[in-house]
Amino acid sequence: MARPLTLFTGQWADLTLEVMAQKAKAFGYDGLELACWGDHFNVVQAAKDKAYCDDRHAILAKHGLKTWAISNHLAGQAVCDPIDARHQSILPAHVWGDGKPAEVQKRAAEEMMLTAQAAKNLGVKVVNGFTGSKIWPFLYSFPPVSDAQIEDGFADFAARWNLILDEFKKCGVKFALEVHPTEIAFDIVSAERALAALGRRPEFGFNYDPSHLGYQGVDYVAFIRKFADRIYHVHMKDVYWSSQPTEAGVFGGHTKFGDARRFWEFRSLGRGCVKFEEIIRALNQANYQGPLSVEWEDIGMDREHGAVESAAFVRKLDFAPSAVAFDAAFEKK
Repeated sequence: MARPLTLFTGQWADLTLEVMAQKAKAFGYDGLELACWGDHFNVVQAAKDKAYCDDRHAILAKHGLKTWAISNHLAGQAVCDPIDARHQSILPAHVWGDGKPAEVQKRAAEEMMLTAQAAKNLGVKVVNGFTGSKIWPFLYSFPPVSDAQIEDGFADFAARWNLILDEFKKCGVKFALEVHPTEIAFDIVSAERALAALGRRPEFGFNYDPSHLGYQGVDYVAFIRKFADRIYHVHMKDVYWSSQPTEAGVFGGHTKFGDARRFWEFRSLGRGCVKFEEIIRALNQANYQGPLSVEWEDIGMDREHGAVESAAFVRKLDFAPSAVAFDAAFEKK
């Protein structure tokens, strides 16, 4: 049986959930991965009022949809990040508050704990999101960074997120980090280190998204095999990267998406460089049975056109693994 096909609503937060659900059904999806911003899912309301969660389900059911996960990338980002003025634009007013960095981080952590409670009330088992990182600015820096500074960054991550994950454990919910530049884990090596920093506690795993790995030169299929038991959710998202040097390389040269000088760009599914069949085969080997959630981004395409073609692409691509060895018929009984 094919996995559920969902659409992540983060890039559609300008629409109400009612409108979003109506469109997603027409686009060809089975459900929505609800973003915890805009009108789609309010963490504070959901944590204190199960009736609110029932209302979210009713809106989805009205259009023949379900949900298997929610995502709170924005508050999660502020847990470990060094806070500056940029964060005000992504955070709810009650999390930003007076903007004092330590207090913002504290409120962001509290918001993530509330998100675990909200997920429990909604009846989903996975929260996707970001962690932020104290040490991301040190990735390629001068003067050189000491080993002790990097160790301190992972220790800071563990100290902050262990408290949050304690709440996830109480709620029976798992947190799935979207491995991504700017996070504590952005490739295979740093993902392994993040797991080790947390003592490999089961509440923490990954929202697998190949689009953030491929253009870096990270083996995105090997990621699935390495962390087969930690893939708690999957984003289907494509990215193009050039086969030739460009004026703005992997780091982007401070260009904006859509600039022809860029080395890489997110693309609608099937129009980039990601080899999705290899991903499906690896997910089958890992026994991943959760949703395949389209996170649609393509600066050069109308989003509704992209959502429709992406749904059709995943429908055609996905397949269940074989229940028997192909040559089993030749075995002696």
